[in-house]
Amino acid sequence: MDKNWINNYRLGSYTLFACGLINLRYQWGEPDVLSRSALIFVPGAVFLAATFIPFALKVLARREVKALSAVLGILLIAYAFSN
Repeated sequence: MDKNWINNYRLGSYTLFACGLINLRYQWGEPDVLSRSALIFVPGAVFLAATFIPFALKVLARREVKALSAVLGILLIAYAFSN
């Protein structure tokens, strides 16, 4: 079985995590910045942690979960840049 999809999850998760923390740093002092940034970096941290759990890998390997997580990731990145 090809395991390259795990790296895609990890890189996407790291991207969300990093964008969320960068957003937090550069908008510090703005109202509700913590909740807006957490909306970006928490899913990244959760998905990154899930790539190290064997049961979660079985769920993440499903085609519909891959498609849903790709759409969610793109939407969160778009939110991070428009925020």
